[in-house]
Amino acid sequence: MTAAREVPDILSAEFAEDPYSAYRIMLEDSPLIWHEPMQSYIVSRYEDVARAFKEPAFTTDNYDWQLEPVHGKTILQMSGREHAVRRALVAPAFRGQELQAKFLPVIERNSAELIDAFRERGTADIVNDYARHFPINVIVDMLGLDRAEHARFQRWYTSIIAFLGNLSQDEQVAADGLRTRDELAEYMIPIIRERRRSLGDDLLSTLCAAEVDGHSMSDEDIKAFVSLLLAAGGETTDKAIASIIKNLLEHPEQLRAVREDHGLIPRAFAETLRYTPPVHMIMRQPAEDVELGGGTVPAGSTVTCLIGAANRDPSRFANPDTFDIFRDDLPTDTAFSAAAQHLSFALGRHFCVGALLAKSEVEVGVGQLLDALPDLELAEGAAPVEQGVFTRGPASLPVRFTPTPRARTSA
Repeated sequence: MTAAREVPDILSAEFAEDPYSAYRIMLEDSPLIWHEPMQSYIVSRYEDVARAFKEPAFTTDNYDWQLEPVHGKTILQMSGREHAVRRALVAPAFRGQELQAKFLPVIERNSAELIDAFRERGTADIVNDYARHFPINVIVDMLGLDRAEHARFQRWYTSIIAFLGNLSQDEQVAADGLRTRDELAEYMIPIIRERRRSLGDDLLSTLCAAEVDGHSMSDEDIKAFVSLLLAAGGETTDKAIASIIKNLLEHPEQLRAVREDHGLIPRAFAETLRYTPPVHMIMRQPAEDVELGGGTVPAGSTVTCLIGAANRDPSRFANPDTFDIFRDDLPTDTAFSAAAQHLSFALGRHFCVGALLAKSEVEVGVGQLLDALPDLELAEGAAPVEQGVFTRGPASLPVRFTPTPRARTSA
């Protein structure tokens, strides 16, 4: 009889170094784990994670303690009529047609400006020179805020993400997140009030003016949504772009195909969301006793849903540990909708409202990088590694390429 394999602790250095090996053990031997330090049940199989995202028995009540201290109350915590109304207030600004008409130039400009800063050097770090800044700069500009504040928002974004991923409850990380909450509110509330008096053509004005069935967003609601947008909109795109480039560089034949046909970028994005997702775990809370992973999870418990494991479940995806943008079990036409086969944007009523924004940023960003950086390859001796447990992506991505002149003059 074969002895059961031991699963590395989710808070251990061994797990942080290589969660994928741990995911394989969980999927095969331990689909339901009680984790005492986190006071959470951990589920890893695709079927269980998908259920937790879609079924009404699972709530987002855990966000009351996990997210609200740093964001305030957001759409993620709401349900029923309250959630439907709030989603209807914010969703129109993130639909494909609205994004293309109003915000695509903002996305294109910010990407080009960042690339212009290093394209003449012949070397760059895709993470630190580009991906980490791009989505935050886009969000600041979409909101119609002062472009001189990019660095401040970058610091706030970093602090919020650290707070949300603070699984070990480091006191300094928690305190910094709460300080960021106060600083962001002090900065945003006066701007929101001024914007209400003088609406413009920006996202913040859209949120201020939005009304559905007599309901509108308060100043605090809008501030909370901005905080959420920084975290969800920044982290997904930041790590996704870096991971797409890393995955393609490690698979030269697929990189060649994408370089020759930019229409394949959505395929590369969808496969990256499955293979190396930016967000590896999301928590839920059952309102009643539920059966998961061959066991019973009591009502009111916290359930940690391992997206990174579920997206590599061999019962759902063929050759799950292989990066393949041409796989036929991950349809691209639904990959950025609530019908997605991967789980990286969640599913059901809390499917990521900013999925199409992320798609637009990735299509522009990856396309511009490939066009501006001919013969892109990893820098000599570079061996990029991923970091992170709650969210995960390359720590750095040093590359080299033939220098090219600036395509435009940065503003």
